[in-house]
Amino acid sequence: MTPSVRRTRRMLELAGAGAAALLTLSACSSSSGSSNTASDSSGSASSKLSGTVTVFAAASLQESFTALGKEFEQQHPGTKVTFSFGGSDTLAASITGGAPADVFAAASPKTMATVTDAKDAAGAPVTFVRNQLEIATLPGNPGKVASLKDLTKPGLKVVLCDKTVPCGAAAQKALDASHLKLTPVSYEQDVKSALNKVELKEADAAVVYKTDVHAAGDKVEGVEFPESAKAVNDYPIALLKNAKNAETAKAFIALVRSAEGQKVLGEAGFLKP
Repeated sequence: MTPSVRRTRRMLELAGAGAAALLTLSACSSSSGSSNTASDSSGSASSKLSGTVTVFAAASLQESFTALGKEFEQQHPGTKVTFSFGGSDTLAASITGGAPADVFAAASPKTMATVTDAKDAAGAPVTFVRNQLEIATLPGNPGKVASLKDLTKPGLKVVLCDKTVPCGAAAQKALDASHLKLTPVSYEQDVKSALNKVELKEADAAVVYKTDVHAAGDKVEGVEFPESAKAVNDYPIALLKNAKNAETAKAFIALVRSAEGQKVLGEAGFLKP
């Protein structure tokens, strides 16, 4: 074999080896790309929201939160939002007592503090709406209630929320600011119970929230009073430390705070935070 033939064969062998190396590298790169794609796809699938979110919320949020819960379930198929509505102080006590919940929405910073002081919240609570008091009377306002002072009329049956409940504390604050003393026929454990007394005609009037008067429709008549401006309640919301479905709970809180959520709450009569 001549030297020139040997050189030609050697060059062909080197070229073949290089091509094989390139093919191997290309295959590895393709395999790596496929692996990354599968990983990305898997990550995307695992981030899909699912499961049940348990929300403890102030009674005054019942109508608006129920609507937002349904909207959330429609936006995220495979999720379910369950609610426990009641007096904020009772709900806070349940949470610190170990009741399973993912989210707490309170009607005052004071009741939220019960939970945060016990270190049962994950992160700092955020105010998402505010609420103002209004007097609910029987339809047609037969007691001719036109002011907070009118609630002290002899013979008028008035209901208040208990002073430990945010609506009751706010009512007492308004009464104190007006230097008025009022002896109600009953103190109720949450605002819906107070309103219900008027709806059932067991009371002539009750001091509740504007949102509750709005929700009651023609079952009651609302009477605004200027002193309510001195007793506006901030409503904070927080993810709970022992949340079993934290990611989905965070998404529900995000909906509440979103423009869409704020629109629903605003239409219910809540004030902007």
